[in-house]
Amino acid sequence: MSDRLYIFDTTLRDGEQSPGATMNLEEKVRLARQLETLGVDIIEAGFPAASQGDFEAVQAIARAVKDVRVAALCRALPRDIDRGWEAIKDAAHPRIHTFLATSEIHMTHKLRKSREEVLVMAEAAVRHAASLCPDVEFSAEDASRSDWEFLATVCEVVIRAGAKTVNIPDTVGYAQPFEFGELIAYLLKTVPNAGEAVFSVHCHNDLGLAVANSLSAIRAGARQAEVTLCGIGERAGNASLEELVMALHTRHELYQIDCGVKTRQLYPSCRRLSQIIGQPIAPYKAIVGPNAFAHESGIHQDGMLKNPLTYEIMTPESVGRTGTDMVIGKHSGSHAIKAKLTEMGYALDDQQLATVFAAVKELADKKERIFDEDVEALVLEMVYRRRDKYRLKDMTVFSGTGGVPPHAALVLDIMDGEAVLEEKRHSAFGEGPIDALFKCIADITGIHPRLDRYQVNAITGGTDAQGTVTVRIEDKGKKSVGRGTNEDILVASAMAFINALNRLEKMREEKEECPTL
Repeated sequence: MSDRLYIFDTTLRDGEQSPGATMNLEEKVRLARQLETLGVDIIEAGFPAASQGDFEAVQAIARAVKDVRVAALCRALPRDIDRGWEAIKDAAHPRIHTFLATSEIHMTHKLRKSREEVLVMAEAAVRHAASLCPDVEFSAEDASRSDWEFLATVCEVVIRAGAKTVNIPDTVGYAQPFEFGELIAYLLKTVPNAGEAVFSVHCHNDLGLAVANSLSAIRAGARQAEVTLCGIGERAGNASLEELVMALHTRHELYQIDCGVKTRQLYPSCRRLSQIIGQPIAPYKAIVGPNAFAHESGIHQDGMLKNPLTYEIMTPESVGRTGTDMVIGKHSGSHAIKAKLTEMGYALDDQQLATVFAAVKELADKKERIFDEDVEALVLEMVYRRRDKYRLKDMTVFSGTGGVPPHAALVLDIMDGEAVLEEKRHSAFGEGPIDALFKCIADITGIHPRLDRYQVNAITGGTDAQGTVTVRIEDKGKKSVGRGTNEDILVASAMAFINALNRLEKMREEKEECPTL
C-alpha cells in the first residue's frame, strides 16, 4: 500500500456551492494557481455541464495550471462526460470524475432505478469516460448509507471498466469515524480488484466529523482525500484541507503517510480564498483562524513564555503565519504584560508594572481588543505622564452633494502644560469631511501620518447616540491609537485623531527619557 496520500481539492467545485462563495472566472483561475503553489495533487475545477460559465471556468483552469491534475465533475451520462472532456482536454493532466448514487434512499427516490440498472449505468459511464481520458474517477454518491455488499460490487465493476480512482463519499455527513474506517477496510479487503485503483474519501461536515472520518479512512487504507480550503462547501461544508494536512503532519508517527502539500502555503491559501469570496476566516477556525495561535489566559501565557510547546503543538510559521499572538486582555497575567513591555523596550520596576497592570485590566473591561499601542499609551500616561501638546478649540466642517468640495476649518491650541503657547487656525479641502478634517489637523501640527484604521462605534442606541471613534496611525515607524467620544461623529473623529497625535508626541519625547533594555 502506498505511503503517499493524494490531496484532491474541490474548493472550486463543492466549495463554491457554499452560499456566498460564488467566484467569477478570473477569481477561479487565480485561486487555482494558488492551489498549484500549495501543492495539491488534483484540482476539481467545476461541473462543466451545469452552465456555460462553469464550462468556461473549467476550461480556463485546465489551460492555466501545468503541475497539477484538473478534474471535471460529470453525472453518469454520456452528454455530461462529453461536455466534461471538452472542458479539460487541453489540461496537462486531465481527469474525468463521474458519479452515481448507490444508497437505497437515493436509488429509490432520486434515481428511481434498481440496483441492476445502477450497475449498468455506472459501468457504461466509466467505460465511456475511459475511452476519452486515461484518468477516470468514479464516486459512489451517498456511499456511507449504501449496502456494503452492493457497494463492493459497484467498486469491482467500475474498476474493471477503467476507473483508476474509486471515491467513497460520506455525502450527508452521516458516518461516524469508527464505522467509516471499517467501511474502507471492508472494501479494500472484499473488492477483488481493489489493488488496481486508489480508494478515495469525500466527507461532509454535517455532524462536525468530516476531518475525523477522513483520517479514520486514511488509517484504514484510503490514499486520496477530497477536501476544501477552510472546509467550505454544501450545508456545513467539507473536510478542511488545512486541518487534515496538519493532523497528518503533527501526528506523523500515528499515520506514517506523507502528501505533497507545502504547509507554509496553508495560511496564504486560506487568506486568498477569504479575500476572493469576501468572507472572513472565523476567529476559532483551526490552523488558520485569527485566534488559532493567540493566547490571552495568564496561565497559558506564562507557559508559552517558558516553553511554546506547553500550549502550541505546531508552530505558526509551519502553516505560513508570522508568529504567536500574545493577546493582552482581562485574562492576561503580569508575566505576559511584563514580557510585552520588555519586547517594546520598557524596563519598569515592580511598582510601575503593578500600576500598568491595573490600568490594562481596567481598559480590558471596556475594550474588546488591546493593541500594543494601547499598552504603550498606558505606560506613557500612567508612568511617564505629560500634558497634551495639541488641544481642539473649535471646528467647522462642510460637506454636500454640490460643486463645492468638502472642507474643514479648525482652531487648535498648542499647549505648554496647562498654558496655551499658541493658537493656530487652518482650513483644508478633502475627498470627504473626515479626510478634510484630518488633513487640516495634519497641516496645523506638521505631522502627516498614515491612517491604518478608522472605526466608528455607537455607545448607545437611537439617533442621539454618542459615537466613539478609534483611529490607528503610523508615522516614521511609530504607531499610535487615539479615541474620541461625542454625539457629533465629526467632533469625535477630530478628538480621536488629535489624541493619537498627542500619544505619538509623548512616545517620541518619552523614548528619549524612558529607561530601555
